[in-house]
Amino acid sequence: MDNLHFLGEKILEKKYEIAKMVHVHRRADLKEVKDVNLTDEEIIELRANFISYFGRAIMEKLDQKTLLDQIVKWGKQSGEFASNLGVSLNEALEDTTYYRTFIWEILKEEIKKNNMSIDTVFELSSIIDPLLDKAVFAFSLTYVNIHHETLKKAKSAFLELSVPVVPITKGIAVLPLVGEVDPERATLLLEETLEKANILQLSHLLFDLSGVMIVDTMVAHQIFKIVEALGLLGVKTILIGIRPEVAQTMIQLGIDFSKITIKANLEQALLGLNLTIDSLEDKDS
Repeated sequence: MDNLHFLGEKILEKKYEIAKMVHVHRRADLKEVKDVNLTDEEIIELRANFISYFGRAIMEKLDQKTLLDQIVKWGKQSGEFASNLGVSLNEALEDTTYYRTFIWEILKEEIKKNNMSIDTVFELSSIIDPLLDKAVFAFSLTYVNIHHETLKKAKSAFLELSVPVVPITKGIAVLPLVGEVDPERATLLLEETLEKANILQLSHLLFDLSGVMIVDTMVAHQIFKIVEALGLLGVKTILIGIRPEVAQTMIQLGIDFSKITIKANLEQALLGLNLTIDSLEDKDS
């Protein structure tokens, strides 16, 4: 019998044995990830199916394109599965080492037992290693793409929540700005503020900067743009809550807010509008 055909049969014959060896080394990691709904038997079955690709590749010398397509499909499915479970990419890729190690352990045992030549080893390597590398590439690419999309959606959700225009009373709202203002957030800030000012029919917007630790020239420029744009809508902007250290930085940078109304806090701003917190509470009740 052809050596490769014989060794391929051995891999198929022992695919569950290899799958269990891989699983024993990875079980601890799998139990730490979230929402693992598969049983050990189901996971071992998935591993055995993957190992069978290599047995068939060695034994049958399948058409390379067909086999590569199957390997890539497995890599994509596994990459999506690992990403959804929350397994880190480093941990997930450790499987590759175990598959390679235990498949070769079985092969080496059979090669020694049957006194096969070094040429057989090289031929096996030329089949197994490229397939495993292709699976790893497909797995990693899928994992990274899904992870990137997840981060993108999370950032988008965060940005939308980071522009909370809160109505106080008719025509008046407060925008508490918290955290760093990067160019992407600044663009969204301008768009969302104008849209909400129009929807709420605002006459005044209280721009609360107490949660902003740093105001540089870029942030100041964005604030000026928002104030000017709101002014075109007939909305007067009042800055409140500028922190002492931020005020000091603004002076050092030569940022001029003299043309914008500034109040120390919300209460002062409301008093300037002939409103008090007590009067607002009375309206609410």
